[in-house]
Amino acid sequence: MTHNMSVDLCGVRLKNPVMTASGTFGSGAEFSEFFDLNRLGAVVTKGVASTPWEGNPTPRICETPSGMLNAIGLQNPGFEVFAGRDLKFLEETLLPDEEPAEEGSLALSSGMTGTKVVVNVCGHSEEEYLDCVEKLSGERRVDFLEINISCPNVREGGIAFGTDPKGVERITAAVRKAARQPVIMKLSPNVTSIAEIARAAEAGGADALSLINTLTGMKIDVERRTFALANRTGGLSGPAIHPVAVRMVYECAKAVRIPVIGMGGIRTAEDALEMIMAGATAVSVGTVSFHDQRAALGVIDGIEDYLERHCVPDVRDLIGCVR
Repeated sequence: MTHNMSVDLCGVRLKNPVMTASGTFGSGAEFSEFFDLNRLGAVVTKGVASTPWEGNPTPRICETPSGMLNAIGLQNPGFEVFAGRDLKFLEETLLPDEEPAEEGSLALSSGMTGTKVVVNVCGHSEEEYLDCVEKLSGERRVDFLEINISCPNVREGGIAFGTDPKGVERITAAVRKAARQPVIMKLSPNVTSIAEIARAAEAGGADALSLINTLTGMKIDVERRTFALANRTGGLSGPAIHPVAVRMVYECAKAVRIPVIGMGGIRTAEDALEMIMAGATAVSVGTVSFHDQRAALGVIDGIEDYLERHCVPDVRDLIGCVR
């Protein structure tokens, strides 16, 4: 029995629902040494700004039980280097789309669609976001923009927009007006009501949502009697946050009509399927890739195996099946 693994995200066909998570995969150059990136539904790049950012001082990563804290601060080389190096690599590495198959065709499950590119965009201000978005609008190989309004490790912009519904709606509307590609707003879990934030992004014109970003946490080195991170706080990711992420994906999927991309502690196909059954159209695999560089492939293969074992002809039949 042939199973359809493809999903529709904002009118764009993904060969399967598995993506990488921004900040954990770079542009994929390092991971291409371990597996063929063309197996993925989409590659999500590390955050890029219109100009280079140095990020936070070190130390800025530490392990925690069932997770890790990071306070990288969205270090990135800026648009010019990103376009000339990272986008060029992806354009040379990822195969182009083949002839589109008809809706409902079993050929969709065999990878008739090329791996898509999602560029994560960051900024300190609305002007910085828009400058980068406008520059990316002219890049042919960029299929989606993921707007990071949820990083807890920068002192300006980002989280300031992402925790205020009015701010979320305003920045979303401004980005949507400037962007040529579908706009995915990346939401922060560090809010009172994630559903309220999701509705604000939808009201601003978002084409999709991605969640969750990291939870704000802290670790203290008791032997040195100081903070483990120079930034004092950092973003907690990994298996520890997965149940929180599933709950928030469920709440957002019920609150909005646009697609939701689920992330947060996904290690296995079972973790990904929880997100999908909670209402996610696609999922992003992140922190586990530091431990297992081929983890995303295991998730893809595991979902295919689940469809086979349970005689489910189409992965889309599982989206939001838990009410």
